[in-house]
Amino acid sequence: MDVLYFAWVRERIGIPREAVDTQAATVMDLVDELRGKEERYEAAFADISALRVAVDQQLTDFDAPLSGVREVAFFPPMTGG
Repeated sequence: MDVLYFAWVRERIGIPREAVDTQAATVMDLVDELRGKEERYEAAFADISALRVAVDQQLTDFDAPLSGVREVAFFPPMTGG
């Protein structure tokens, strides 16, 4: 699946997107896998309460299932105006 990173998440990880081969069942499982890759991922996902996630371009929670998902995006909360 494609994993996209936006704003400061992208800055901490150092790339805007990557293809990830995962067996993760949920978004949180994916986050745990990513945290284990390198220190930069651990820094990006240190406080998931400061993150939002979208699965196939739909906002969702970290307990969302990943079966059949093509894209997961991580980003900080946005403000309108």
